Amino acid sequence: MRFKDLAEIEAAIPRCTKCPRLIQYIGEVAEKKVKRYRDQNYWGKPVPGFGDHAARLLIIGLAPGAHGANRTGRMFTGDDSGHWLYKALYETAFASQPQSESRDDGMQLHDAYISAIVRCAPPQNKPTAEERRNCSVYLEEELRIMRRQLKVVICLGRMAFEQYCRIEKLHGLEFGHLFTYTMKDRPTLIASYHPSRQNTNTGRLKWEPWLAVFKTARGLLQ
Repeated sequence: MRFKDLAEIEAAIPRCTKCPRLIQYIGEVAEKKVKRYRDQNYWGKPVPGFGDHAARLLIIGLAPGAHGANRTGRMFTGDDSGHWLYKALYETAFASQPQSESRDDGMQLHDAYISAIVRCAPPQNKPTAEERRNCSVYLEEELRIMRRQLKVVICLGRMAFEQYCRIEKLHGLEFGHLFTYTMKDRPTLIASYHPSRQNTNTGRLKWEPWLAVFKTARGLLQ
């Protein structure tokens, strides 16, 4: 599967039905909802990437949140992980505003694009190996299309880091927060803990070390 540009990928992803378990799950979540979002219409489809198509920074997450991006239809929008991400992007001049609650809130990214290794919210945030393989074509195509312009890639979480390394055939790289790899023929790779509630609520990921990831990326681009 080949795409001519990011816009074509973004249009194709919501129509994807390659993973029956995930399509069924996101549909059920969108129908049942949760009490606090009972009055909202859920997106309930695979979620495309979001951001500046000329970006030199690519941010790769795991998957949409069941009541975050699966509800709003935009990556990292409408949940706690997104609050952390967009605030950090705003403080490092990659985002136009510090919070993102809906895909119609006017948020714009500057020189940054957000993607994920899986485009449907998986049960318990655990996509299967087959589901990761099914979805890999979209990230592979984003990387191919953006290759000439990309300077920095940030992988949020071990699974995103390992998937990126698998696609790029990078061997022997160790995952750790703010581990940074400069390579001659590829973008600089920065590994980061994911800003999930499991990490932020327990203190495993604190604000300053998190913000340092994006300050490092900004410094590399300057």
